[in-house]
Amino acid sequence: MENFPVINLENLNGEERKATLNQIEDACQNWGFFELVNHGIPLELLDTVERLTKEHYRKCMEKRFKEAVSSKGLEAEVKDMDWESTFFLRHLPTSNISEIPDLSQEYRDAMKEFAQKLEKLAEELLDLLCENLGLEKGYLKNAFYGSRGPNFGTKVANYPACPKPELVKGLRAHTDAGGIILLLQDDKVSGLQLLKNGQWVDVPPMRHSIVVNLGDQIEVCTFFFQ
Repeated sequence: MENFPVINLENLNGEERKATLNQIEDACQNWGFFELVNHGIPLELLDTVERLTKEHYRKCMEKRFKEAVSSKGLEAEVKDMDWESTFFLRHLPTSNISEIPDLSQEYRDAMKEFAQKLEKLAEELLDLLCENLGLEKGYLKNAFYGSRGPNFGTKVANYPACPKPELVKGLRAHTDAGGIILLLQDDKVSGLQLLKNGQWVDVPPMRHSIVVNLGDQIEVCTFFFQ
């Protein structure tokens, strides 16, 4: 089995730039997923986002999730059920962070900063894809932004322990419709998988890494340039 692609973005700044671009190209063509280290997002910010997300779930969402599950009756046979507790933050074109109930001001501020860093990283990745495809810098960014500007949000998800795991899945098999999806996953529990050559492959949890998933839209946009 091939090793899951892990790419050190710092190597773009030196003599290894070409080799790193080749790594990105191979990961995009053969995996549609890769993991970034030294991506430029402050590690302290990642730690803060992780801590506040877990605190918010324990304080505000865990009880509601358990009550919702209890009302549906897990004892009955359930098929194709997602077992996740989520909420969505919209950043662009307009933000809804101030409208989400129960978020502490510290959490709101951290997520705003996190979103800014993610947007910058996503734009950098789009330009790297342009470079690999021989496209003008900014081509893919402009294609996604169009006349209305960017559309960007964050899904915050927790996957609690399930008393009857044989009845549910954390999240069903799916593709992501967006452009570039950036994931900060728990580094202690392996749960994210991708389908490659008919086999499910674990995405290795790695502290402070950002997982990149190329969505359906980026596949369509770049199809004719491969």
